[in-house]
Amino acid sequence: MEPIYFTEGQIEQFAKILGDTGFGLTGTEIGHWLISCKLEDIEPGLTKRKRLFAAFVSAHNKYRRDNFILTFIAKAIEPSRFTQDPERFRHIANELNILLSFQGLEYGDDGKFHKTSKSKTLSEAEKKADLLRKIIHDRNFHSELLTYCRAELLADDNFHAVLEAVKGIAAMIRAKTNLTTDGSDLVESAFCGKSPLLIINEYKLETERSEQRGFANLLKGLFGTFRNPTAHAPRIEWAMDQQDALDLFAMASYAYRRIDKAVLNIDF
Repeated sequence: MEPIYFTEGQIEQFAKILGDTGFGLTGTEIGHWLISCKLEDIEPGLTKRKRLFAAFVSAHNKYRRDNFILTFIAKAIEPSRFTQDPERFRHIANELNILLSFQGLEYGDDGKFHKTSKSKTLSEAEKKADLLRKIIHDRNFHSELLTYCRAELLADDNFHAVLEAVKGIAAMIRAKTNLTTDGSDLVESAFCGKSPLLIINEYKLETERSEQRGFANLLKGLFGTFRNPTAHAPRIEWAMDQQDALDLFAMASYAYRRIDKAVLNIDF
């Protein structure tokens, strides 16, 4: 990664967030992760935020760049450590992302840093960092949807957000079936035929079979309408405004929910 440089004020805010009494790291965790990142624990007797700030400033003066802060975040705030308290992770990540957006970065729930457009003002940074949380709560989208297009949404990149959202549908089907095809062929293999591999209901009554066929056609339509054109057309030829993108996300979220609850057909 290219060199990262934070201001003294930003470094102080990183220390404040990570050392917060309510949701931040414990004193023991701070000591452990400083050692793990090979950062000198200058003042272990200070309060958590001041202790981190002292360590960060020392490393800043030593390395003349601040990439070590990203390394510290990736280790100390690794998502798998928060499986019992995901809200705590989201709170910390959201606060960190306000600062990271000034560098054009965002820390995702995959434990990786993603590029996004740089924020120029605090209000702009807060808006970006809060965008995903707002989408989740206001529209109640399936969480898996954001796994695939988080970085694109933060960058206000509707074109590629749509592409990644629909690609995620195929990924979810493949994960549940071990099939290796894509697009309409994948839908046909998973949901169609007299005895489908994957079923979204009990698949006994004609109304249930009709619902299965309709869902398969919906998936084929999504792939045909959105994925194929976006995958092959240059960006300038595919207009995708925010409202169109949000409508597609709603449809994709519905698909994610049905696929998530679908089961393998025991009669297959």
